[in-house]
Amino acid sequence: MPISLNENPTIIPPSSWVLRHGERIPAGGTVLDLACGSGRHARWLAAKGYAVHAVDRDAAAIAGLSGCAGVETSRLDLEGDAWPLSGRRYAGIVVTNYLWRARLNDLLAMLAPGGVLIYETFMLGNAAYGKPSNPDFLLRPGELREIAAAAGLREVAFEEGYVDGPKPAMRQAICAVRD
Repeated sequence: MPISLNENPTIIPPSSWVLRHGERIPAGGTVLDLACGSGRHARWLAAKGYAVHAVDRDAAAIAGLSGCAGVETSRLDLEGDAWPLSGRRYAGIVVTNYLWRARLNDLLAMLAPGGVLIYETFMLGNAAYGKPSNPDFLLRPGELREIAAAAGLREVAFEEGYVDGPKPAMRQAICAVRD
């Protein structure tokens, strides 16, 4: 089972990667916060004026987003046989601390022209620092870069390697645009 480590937004602030690149998302469109957990990024994006579709399979996690202005929540199984977001388009897609390779192509297909992908999650080597440690849920070196290029996205920024905060980990992150 993939791991979504999004924490309580009152304890852990939005990812510095999302903060750095979030305002690249075109104004006026809807942003998908996939596997949003308790919604630390959905809250930040909504506060910046974006309409946000916050999706997670954990009803208890997204319950705290109820009544949050600018945020629509959906409890969805992202790993089932049918892709529950089929046919949707987003001006931005934000994913942190989650990886389900079987649906990456479906996910990237939802990015509208001019849309921005902001993706950050764990990579190989993370087992030395804790969970996730299963290679099925850890990116290979350069994997996000390869996936984005294969989907026709233009890379804006890419980082990978060791980080010491908010906890020591091996991570990989990309910001890419569909031209």
